[in-house]
Amino acid sequence: MMHKYKNSEAKNCLVDKHIVFIGDSRIRQLFYSFIKLINPQVKEEGNKHGNIPFEDKSSSIKVDFLWYPEVNGSMRQRIKSWTEGSVAKPHIIVVGAATWSIKIHNGSNEALTQYKINITSIAPLLEKLAKSSDVYWVLQDPVCEDMLSESRKMITNEKIDAYNEAAIRILNSSSRNSKAKVKVFSVSKLIAQETIMKSADGLHLPESSRDTNAMILMNVYCNKIMKPIDGSCCQPQPPLTLIQKLAFCFFTLSIIGYLIISLIHRNNFRKNKSCTDLESGEEKKPAISAPNVSTLEMLLHSFCKLGLIMTYFYLCDRANLFMKENKFYTHSSFFIPIVYILVLGVFYTENTKETKVLNREQTDEWKGWMQLVILIYHISGASTFLPVYMHIRVLVAAYLFQTGYGHFSYFWVKGDFGVYRVCQVLFRLNFLVVVLCVVMDRPYQFYYFVPLVTVWFMIIYATLAIWPQIVQKKANGNCLWHFGLLLKLICLLTCIYFLSYSQGAFEKIFSFWPLSKCFELNGNVYEWWFRWKLDRYVVFHGMLFAFIYLALQKRQMISEGKGDPLFSNRVSNVLLFISVVSFSTYSIWASSCKNKTECNELHPSVSVVQILAFILIRNIPGYVRSVYSSFFAWFGKISLELFICQYHIWLAADTKGILVLIPGYPMFNVLVSTFIFVCVAHEISQITNDLAQIVVPKDNSTLLKRLLCIAGFLSGLLFFSAMQDQARH
Repeated sequence: MMHKYKNSEAKNCLVDKHIVFIGDSRIRQLFYSFIKLINPQVKEEGNKHGNIPFEDKSSSIKVDFLWYPEVNGSMRQRIKSWTEGSVAKPHIIVVGAATWSIKIHNGSNEALTQYKINITSIAPLLEKLAKSSDVYWVLQDPVCEDMLSESRKMITNEKIDAYNEAAIRILNSSSRNSKAKVKVFSVSKLIAQETIMKSADGLHLPESSRDTNAMILMNVYCNKIMKPIDGSCCQPQPPLTLIQKLAFCFFTLSIIGYLIISLIHRNNFRKNKSCTDLESGEEKKPAISAPNVSTLEMLLHSFCKLGLIMTYFYLCDRANLFMKENKFYTHSSFFIPIVYILVLGVFYTENTKETKVLNREQTDEWKGWMQLVILIYHISGASTFLPVYMHIRVLVAAYLFQTGYGHFSYFWVKGDFGVYRVCQVLFRLNFLVVVLCVVMDRPYQFYYFVPLVTVWFMIIYATLAIWPQIVQKKANGNCLWHFGLLLKLICLLTCIYFLSYSQGAFEKIFSFWPLSKCFELNGNVYEWWFRWKLDRYVVFHGMLFAFIYLALQKRQMISEGKGDPLFSNRVSNVLLFISVVSFSTYSIWASSCKNKTECNELHPSVSVVQILAFILIRNIPGYVRSVYSSFFAWFGKISLELFICQYHIWLAADTKGILVLIPGYPMFNVLVSTFIFVCVAHEISQITNDLAQIVVPKDNSTLLKRLLCIAGFLSGLLFFSAMQDQARH
């Protein structure tokens, strides 16, 4: 992956540096493209066959081009001057030449022999400089022979290949066992093979290609200094943190422990195996294992599988084992997969077990197709296309709408505000993210959606649980309680409105330790405030919709029988028409939006229009409400795991690129990585469910003990995290 360096980033990386480009007109092109990364206003002026200096005084950066079109004694003398002790050495040296030697000597074999002699004399000097500087030898680009002028016809690709082979063979030949080596810059040659046809003269690269070469050169030198997330080349593997080492030890011990217990149980099973008593002729029953042993085995088994999965996560996105590649958006890369999954979704259609509005199968289906669309959006890099971006924002809002609807419905109908329910939800939401924070060394806020859903769940719980607790059973006895609940919702809306327009108050709340450790990203909570503000009203809309729907359902004002329309035919037709118009109107607005800032300002207020329109279109006709897609519903059940796992084992470089398990075969690579990714997400979902039963028991006294253990674990995590931060600073 190549990071696109901005001027400010290039200056920060190259501050107080001296860079030298030595060679012919091709190197001069690379020189100009390089300095334009520092100062885009630079014009290609000056003596083409002479030295060209450049200096950025604000950052004390010096970049020089030295005109040496041939590898000869003059070039050797200049390089030798830097090897002498009293002369300041450049920090970066970029050198390359050959086409002039071919041209002047008419492509003779004697010229190639002399080139080999000259480069042999220069190689030890370059290797000596490589001990203290970064030295790059630029291989010669191929030419477009048909486009060359008559004076350059002798510069053939066959000759260029011979000169490149000589340079590669001779350079570093005397320092094979040494770390100090001249770096062969061969990427320009690869780029030229694809773009030289667009050249103006058949010899010099088009501007876009040479700019890419300069950007790659910047990546090669600066990535190890600046460490950009989306610059996967040339970065050393990050060292393991203390927390990562402890996690590695824990998972290793879990695997060893599970293997030991499995062996013990297998031996006990063999000893206690049913056998016939020779004296009585009766069959003896084996001893029954103690329940706590079974629980321990289940716990270790879950952590054993999780440890192997986390090893795969680490190898994919932390170790330099697999390549990563940049995303390049095209309409076909986004819309063709969308068509595929829609066809599959329609093909796997089944009848629902119940025909209520937003029944379980329907909500799973909704989560499933939304998650698949979001995954395609991420891997195709479609965020650069504004209409797609705005519709994806609605899908994220729809997830939060379901959060408001689902949790409000549960608390309102069940009236269960017990600690067990809260702990179950919090554990299922946060378990995977906490593990990834430990293993992948990432802050909690990095996985922004989980903190978002967690905080909104706690807000819903607090709104309904605080005195006076108003639930459906109590409200049915006295209608005034409905107004009390509406008053609570109005207070919630007021608080949301205040915090959305008071960034200072919001940041003060979440800047207190230990909340700051959870919600800070890059040293501040701005990103968290932005994410929260973007969908600030949609959870409230979900709660309000649930309240109205359940009230109508209780008073039997809607018909939810199989095949029946939700309302009378006339009302249903009017609502369907309004819904279709509203849905289409939002899509037209989103497609005509001018910029993300303008769209994001209006999005919190208008996203609910398309969400409600979809719900009504999906539920008013009786037949549509009675069927669902089992294909989408299957993915909906693991939607949370899919959303989180994609960060590291499907995408790469923290979602900035794409993981490459099989280089050179992009379609096959996506198929293989997708299959593994979905299997891993499904397995983690099973592990989370198994662990939730053990870690969060229904017995209150046992649950309290477990909560104390979890609190101790999180406190230890915060302590070690603080130690890591102090060591880094």
